[in-house]
Amino acid sequence: MMSANQSTNPDHNRTPALELSHLHKKFGSTQALSDLSLTIERGEVVCLVGHSGCGKTTLLKIISGVDSPDGGSVCINGTQVAGHSGFVEPENRKVGVVFQDYALFPHLTIEQNIMFGLRKMVRAQARNRARDMLELVNLTHMSDKYPHMLSGGEQQRIALARALAPKPDILLMDEPFSNLDRSLRDQLRHDTISLLRKLGTTVVFVTHDAEEALSTGDKIVLMRSGHIIQTGSPRELYDKPCCRYTADFFCDYNIIHGTIRSGQVDTAIGCFVTDYTGDECPAVVYLRPCDICPSAAETASEHTISAHIQNRIFRGDMEELTLKVGALAEPLKLRTPMRLPAHAQTAYIEVNRDRALVFKL
Repeated sequence: MMSANQSTNPDHNRTPALELSHLHKKFGSTQALSDLSLTIERGEVVCLVGHSGCGKTTLLKIISGVDSPDGGSVCINGTQVAGHSGFVEPENRKVGVVFQDYALFPHLTIEQNIMFGLRKMVRAQARNRARDMLELVNLTHMSDKYPHMLSGGEQQRIALARALAPKPDILLMDEPFSNLDRSLRDQLRHDTISLLRKLGTTVVFVTHDAEEALSTGDKIVLMRSGHIIQTGSPRELYDKPCCRYTADFFCDYNIIHGTIRSGQVDTAIGCFVTDYTGDECPAVVYLRPCDICPSAAETASEHTISAHIQNRIFRGDMEELTLKVGALAEPLKLRTPMRLPAHAQTAYIEVNRDRALVFKL
């Protein structure tokens, strides 16, 4: 049976949840957003990621209606809420927000906090909705408590319940787990995103943590200085970065300088294939530490490279080695579960050349 908020129009269901078109925003001399366009489909979990100051939070404020763009438009479910057609106030956008500090009202009980966003409902209906939300986040027994009586994880779950109570079309989450301990953060993030996927909620999730973005989003939007650098699935951004900025953001690489000649890059540790076939030019090869591994060989060959062990750090399930290799100016780092002899000074390594990334300089 179709619910009251579902449309019988199939074209409506194909309308994107959010369309941002050519957004511009400037604060003084700082260009916070510059010609930014993005489409988010219904039910997608999208991570906005980038270093501090890249424009992530500004973008959230414009989507929610807390701020307005200097140019461009915002459409939610096909309806323009900011742009040449006018401006829709935040309370009329059906957008929920979970803040980094949760922003719970200290003088209200947990149930009252959740009911705060339901003021247009009959009180009895609002209370029933609040109790449904408490049950959804498994905190029914906390309804009469005050925020200061809850742990950080419990406060985060209440903030989520409050944001979901008015049945928003889009949920914005601004680094909601950053104040929690690592182990609790990982588990709570998993539980929260699983719940939101089950509900079919469209989520825009802001983080500056690359690992969090890779493990959370259906789509990642990497930003820099108000621009979108690359958009795609987590695997696309990790495996096929469009530029050095994307590669550097999502992984710690070994960087090897070389020269492109006739479709390959010549380096001090051999050649790497590249698609570039133009004139000879300088380039860098990016190698992940996990794509260099110790070899069982005891001598160097065309497949193995001899390296001097400069440093080793034991990390429990793996060891990190710093290696000096031949004429390479910078040492190589590798991470391996293989344990070398405790007093070894030399290692023979193999390089997974198919996993290397090549960027022209």
